Amino acid sequence: PMTSNRAAGYTAANGRDKGNFDPLNQGSEVLGPTAPALAKKADLSPEEKLRELEVEIHRLVEESAISREAGDMNSALDKAKEASKKERQLYRVRDQHGLLEQLNVDLTFAVCLNLAVQFEANGSDNEALTHYTQIVKNKQYPGAGRFRVNMGNVYYRQGKYPGAIRMYRMALDQIPNNVQAHRFKIMRNIGHAFFKMHQFTDAIDSYENLLMHGGEHLDFMTGFHLMLCYYALGDKDKMKSGFLKLLNIQQAGLEDFEDDDADVDILMQSPDVDRPTTSDKLEKNITEGDDALREDVKRRQRDAARFIVNAANLMAPVIEKSPIAGYEWVIEALNTHGFPGIASEMEIAKASHYLRKKDFESAIEVLKSFEKKEPSLMARASTNLSFLYFLEQNFAEAEKFADVAVKADRYNARALVNKGNCLFVNAEFERAKEVYLEAIGVSADCLEAIYNLGLVNMHMGKYTEALLAFDKLHSITHANCEVMWQLGDIHDRLGNEQKAQEWFSLLLTSPKGRPTDPGVLARIANICHKAEDETQAFHYHLESYRYWPVDMNVITWLGIYYVKQEMYEAAIPFFHRAAEIQPDEVKWLLMVASCYRRMGVYHRALKLYEDIHRQHPQEVECLRYLITICKEMGLKYEHYAAELKKLERMQELANPEPQQGMRGQDDDEDSGGATRQASQSQSKPAFAEEIMDPEPAPFEVKAAPQQPKQSTRRLVATGKLDDDEDWGNDELGDDLLPGM
Repeated sequence: PMTSNRAAGYTAANGRDKGNFDPLNQGSEVLGPTAPALAKKADLSPEEKLRELEVEIHRLVEESAISREAGDMNSALDKAKEASKKERQLYRVRDQHGLLEQLNVDLTFAVCLNLAVQFEANGSDNEALTHYTQIVKNKQYPGAGRFRVNMGNVYYRQGKYPGAIRMYRMALDQIPNNVQAHRFKIMRNIGHAFFKMHQFTDAIDSYENLLMHGGEHLDFMTGFHLMLCYYALGDKDKMKSGFLKLLNIQQAGLEDFEDDDADVDILMQSPDVDRPTTSDKLEKNITEGDDALREDVKRRQRDAARFIVNAANLMAPVIEKSPIAGYEWVIEALNTHGFPGIASEMEIAKASHYLRKKDFESAIEVLKSFEKKEPSLMARASTNLSFLYFLEQNFAEAEKFADVAVKADRYNARALVNKGNCLFVNAEFERAKEVYLEAIGVSADCLEAIYNLGLVNMHMGKYTEALLAFDKLHSITHANCEVMWQLGDIHDRLGNEQKAQEWFSLLLTSPKGRPTDPGVLARIANICHKAEDETQAFHYHLESYRYWPVDMNVITWLGIYYVKQEMYEAAIPFFHRAAEIQPDEVKWLLMVASCYRRMGVYHRALKLYEDIHRQHPQEVECLRYLITICKEMGLKYEHYAAELKKLERMQELANPEPQQGMRGQDDDEDSGGATRQASQSQSKPAFAEEIMDPEPAPFEVKAAPQQPKQSTRRLVATGKLDDDEDWGNDELGDDLLPGM
């Protein structure tokens, strides 16, 4: 057959177009000239401009909501204000073009509501109420009445509970009956407001409305507040029934409650001691791979456990005739309703009650019962058992149970502190320091570990490291008296008297300080004495004596001070007080008699010497002073001299070795050996070094006070005295003063 030798659409290419591929002849003149370029679009119509403005407003509202969700409240409010401004501009443009019939009411409603929400989030309650009022009064907005709940929340936050109740009730009227979940939440808010006003009966009525329909809308928060109302009214039977209703609450995610109750013990910690927050600890326990739903279920479980534990602790001591019977009823109810983990925690709470009542045997018996239970419960009880045995100074058992607790959970800071305390009392300071550091590594703000680390460094002589520990502790506690005392003591040991005085003064003047603590006053007095500020030293010693008139060091210092000032009459009451405190010490009455001699009251001095001689016939010093005063008064003294000679002969027979300067030493000790007494009597500091335990009742371990270095400085009594007087040329060492 015949075929064409040219393909369709091809023609012979002329010389001009040779090489150009144009199968459709688009470039030929047959189809006419080339089309002109696109012309620019005309100006936007008013409707198009309005649509673009609406899109911009939508964008601003969405960005405002996103910023609020991200926590940037200021940016969210600024964008909400800008959206409101553009919405008003949109309204004006529609009005100018006569397009008000196209007004987007939903957009206006969204802009106004977002602005009110952002004002509320930023704490601008008055502006928020103004915009909410505009919304609820506008009949064009669908379902605007339900936003009276938001207005009620604002009033509640301001403490205007009657206004909040009124708004909640008005909102309740706007909610249809088929939306029961929202209605019950509003009823719960009304109950909270009545509770805040202490109108517990009205609050109970609101809460009990949630028990309708089998209590399916009752949640743990409402059940707990219902328990609080019963507790406030003192209705024991209602408390029991309310607790059982709390245990019967059915909530999504609680079916496997006991499978994840390992964190319940965190809720049982003592509120008296600052610890890491519960959320911080629980976040560590969320296993990797948990999705958002699983985390939400765990959060619900933790909230439920917290409400149940708090309710149980609240009602247990009061629902029965005795607190122990109340704890037993609560424990039985928890076991019956499927909460054995919380029941075990209540067992520990019962042991803590025994501790508060100083019934240690019963507490140990309760805690030892955990040996038969699962290891995790045994580990929880081991910390308390270790603390109890530590209280009883049974350090071997205390260390044993501390090891059990640490083995079960190496990241238990409380167990590590107990372990370190046992090592501390066994003088294993290096190991104790390592354990305290490990406890701090587990919980950086474990106060007991930091405090005890400072103590162990002090016992090891590492005052600089101890200073760092107590400085860190002070930055956490700010006004803890024991910490400020230790800081002052360390600076005093390091020779920083000025810094030490600052800390001790802060301990007296801080709002939570101890302005009447005699130990602190005595320490400041000693620092002033070392600084040769006798006036301030006398003032603080006198203040210390006023609050604690039995400190022998303070009494001795004040007596010697008045003698130095030749105010013998003022010194006599202090030596009398010393004689009352130590009636077997003769020297205090000898000091009183010597003061009478210096004052020239010889008859009273003689009578006192005679009384001392009758009570202590073997006292050589008294006989010498009797001979001297009889000579001065012109009285017979031969019989005293004979007795003195007899006693001296007996002493020579008892101690045949010659004693050089015996007489001179006796003359120097006119005070009857006050120097000897002062060196034997050391004042006990107001804050003894103590080991802090993580338990509610801290156990104190009294550490032996470090002996102060005695100064070689001598205090010589002023005034010229006779050589044979008992106060003449006495060398009064600093050991007569309180220990530094």
